[in-house]
Amino acid sequence: MAETAAGAGEVERHCWICFGTEGDDRSAEWVCPCRCKGSTKWIHQACLQRWLDEKQKGNSTGNESCPQCGTEYCIVFPKLGPLVYFLQQVDRALSKVSPFAAASIVVGTLYWSAVTYGAVTVMQVVGHKKGLDVMERADPLFLLMGLPTIPVMLVLGRMIRWEDYVLRGWRKYSSKLQALQALVPGASRPALQAPLAESRYQSDRLSVSRTLCGALIFPTIANLVGRVTFRRVNSSLQRTILGGIAFVAIKGALKVYFRQQQYSIQANRRILDFVEKEDAEEDAVQPDEDSGSEAGLS
Repeated sequence: MAETAAGAGEVERHCWICFGTEGDDRSAEWVCPCRCKGSTKWIHQACLQRWLDEKQKGNSTGNESCPQCGTEYCIVFPKLGPLVYFLQQVDRALSKVSPFAAASIVVGTLYWSAVTYGAVTVMQVVGHKKGLDVMERADPLFLLMGLPTIPVMLVLGRMIRWEDYVLRGWRKYSSKLQALQALVPGASRPALQAPLAESRYQSDRLSVSRTLCGALIFPTIANLVGRVTFRRVNSSLQRTILGGIAFVAIKGALKVYFRQQQYSIQANRRILDFVEKEDAEEDAVQPDEDSGSEAGLS
């Protein structure tokens, strides 16, 4: 009688993944892997395996827990043979080492790219033949340490925002300089909403792509400007230096002027009153009616 009462009081098993019962498949294997009670106590072994595969996403060694009670599942694997165990350890070691190896390869690639770029820049600045001669006579260790610093210094130099200081001085003293107004129209236009515009146009955003491209292409531009502008200078190095200074000065002046005009436009903007379309049409028709009535009276 006690066994019958216990059997009658036992709740039918339900799988909380597929919602199947014992009557649906008598041959299915059931498991109670956690502390859950009631309808979530039991689960099909096959359903739990599929659920673990989806959660682990290929990492079969990862630990998983019950999403409801938080109990960690006790997963037991069959014993491995010596060869399989060895291959498994090798696979784990490669998985741990591969990120560091990939990072080393990337760093090495960047280093040798910087060396190559530095060598090309030297030949471009001082001349092809003279550049090769200088690098052949130089100490190899000095070349390996010095050439990569060329692109680094170019990028760091490109990040110096000297235009910001010039622009601040312009905004501070332009109203006191009458000659500046004559040379640059609109330079000292009074700002109606200076704090609002200042907060937005204080300085332009630093773009990584523009900074990198501008820094790496600067030696080529300086060389071209030097050849076009300073043809009488015989030294290729001096021409490049003078061309670089001229390019930086002209570009900086244009940039300061452009940003000042952006600031002025933003500071002097106005917001108009809202006018209904019907009111606007009536205002447009009203003068015609008044003129017509005056003509009739005359």
